[in-house]
Amino acid sequence: MMQDNILGTEKIGKLLFKFSVPTTMTLIVNSLYNIVDQVFVGRAVGIDGVAATNVSFPIFIMSAALALMIGDGCAANISLSLGRGDEEAGNRFFANGFLLLLLAGAVIFCGGMMFLRPMLLFFGASEAVMDISATYTSIILWGLPFSMCNMALTAIIRADGNPQYMMRTMMIGAAINLILDPILIFKFQMGVQGAALATIAGQVVAGCLALAYIPRMEHVQLGKGKLRLEWKFIRAICALGFPSFCMQAATAATQIVMNNLMRYYGGLSIYGSEITLSCYGIMTKLYQIAHAMFVGLASGTQPINGFNFGSRKYKRVRETYRIAVGVSLAISVIWFGIFRWGGAFIAEVFVKDEPLYLEFAQHCFRAYMLAFFLYGPPQVTASFFQAVGKPMKSLLVALSRQVIFLIPLSLLMSESYELNGALYAAPIADTLAFLLAMAMIYHEFQGWKKVGYLVEKEGSYKAAD
Repeated sequence: MMQDNILGTEKIGKLLFKFSVPTTMTLIVNSLYNIVDQVFVGRAVGIDGVAATNVSFPIFIMSAALALMIGDGCAANISLSLGRGDEEAGNRFFANGFLLLLLAGAVIFCGGMMFLRPMLLFFGASEAVMDISATYTSIILWGLPFSMCNMALTAIIRADGNPQYMMRTMMIGAAINLILDPILIFKFQMGVQGAALATIAGQVVAGCLALAYIPRMEHVQLGKGKLRLEWKFIRAICALGFPSFCMQAATAATQIVMNNLMRYYGGLSIYGSEITLSCYGIMTKLYQIAHAMFVGLASGTQPINGFNFGSRKYKRVRETYRIAVGVSLAISVIWFGIFRWGGAFIAEVFVKDEPLYLEFAQHCFRAYMLAFFLYGPPQVTASFFQAVGKPMKSLLVALSRQVIFLIPLSLLMSESYELNGALYAAPIADTLAFLLAMAMIYHEFQGWKKVGYLVEKEGSYKAAD
């Protein structure tokens, strides 16, 4: 299997395209669920509806965090196992990952239902939008376990060699959501309830299609005798998947902190809490599409890096990183332009004829995304360290932008500069995260040179933090 696997023989650029594009499309389509809801809700309910659906967004992110921890951790271990020629270990990692996924879906659903209103208050809901947000979120929770199946199995099926299948399932789910949204919201006058029902309908269909692929796996199998939780496999999955969890959890934490800052300081400004909450929420949804491209690119490198690192083909690992960083910089520059000059136009898609809303939306986009042209390389670097079995370094890079820099800076700067302080903390955090990632990868490759792996005849190399 080692000799036949295209991960060790195909051109890097072609492999990156094959594995990154379907994953990117899958993640973008997943992000579109909430965006489509907000567009229709904004047209039907107005600014309060947009703010209400924005408040519920952290629960989407937290469910994604658990799903990606399990999926990426399982996929990384499967790739490393297949690279070593250990098919049995790959099967056991798959079985343990599948059982963990079912458990995580149950925890998200039950916990969300039990603590719904306290959770939304913590997420930044104001009194004006609490009831709308609770109605929307209580329905959305029913579809989240299926959405988690999509996200986790995307990584695992990608490691098995068929990323295109998950792209198709997610597109089917999104199409269902897009068709049902205007019917339920406008024709049946169901408002946010209709938006939520349309979302879970798409998620359930896509989740069932993802589960239906499991018997068709080529390199790993889900045998009945292996369906039991084993601590050593759980620990390995969580170790390599923890950086993915932290990246998503950090996004949720940032969303919660910024929601509360927008609510508080927005209430002290001429804009008001609902406008600042809704504008920040719209920007965050567009940011999620951009972020999906980087996550898709970074995730696409994982099976390539994991297999080749396990096979001791270290030059292919370095070449994969070099190409991925170049692509990530190009994507970063394009999105910087979109955020810089397209904020007002994008905001008007959601809510029309609100001058204060459009004014703050344009300022919000420009300030928060001022250094977005540096955003991509840290994402690729974190994925690189994860794929080669260095979770602590991956974790440090993954947490740097959101937790280490952005949240503390936004809290400190908002005390002196209020809304502007919270917004301008983001470009400072982007710059610092980029510098940290570049310093760490330079040190890593210098270490590889010292042990003599970057020579014409590849030798052995033992990864060590």
